[in-house]
Amino acid sequence: MANTTDCPGTLNCPALPRVSLDQAVIDLLESIALQESALSHILCAESQKMKTAMAMKEVDLCKLLEINDSATNMVHAVANLELALKDKLEFISNNLYYPSTENTTTAQ
Repeated sequence: MANTTDCPGTLNCPALPRVSLDQAVIDLLESIALQESALSHILCAESQKMKTAMAMKEVDLCKLLEINDSATNMVHAVANLELALKDKLEFISNNLYYPSTENTTTAQ
């Protein structure tokens, strides 16, 4: 394929498509947005789990505390993933070069 790049040497890996810098930035931002959406679904599911457990009459305090600990652990895991996404976004915004669209010629 003309618009793909293969691994050098004897490595056996799939060919990667060649994309412009603009498309690469769009793809990175889209991946962050999709991950954020997935994390929000996880938090929503934890919320629903807690609501369901609270509504069940046969669940005792000990079981509710276990469910709460599980939800707390999941929230902490999501928070850690949020930090990773924040770092990814900061890397994109701080390290990708965007050439100026203004005419930079100077008269001497």
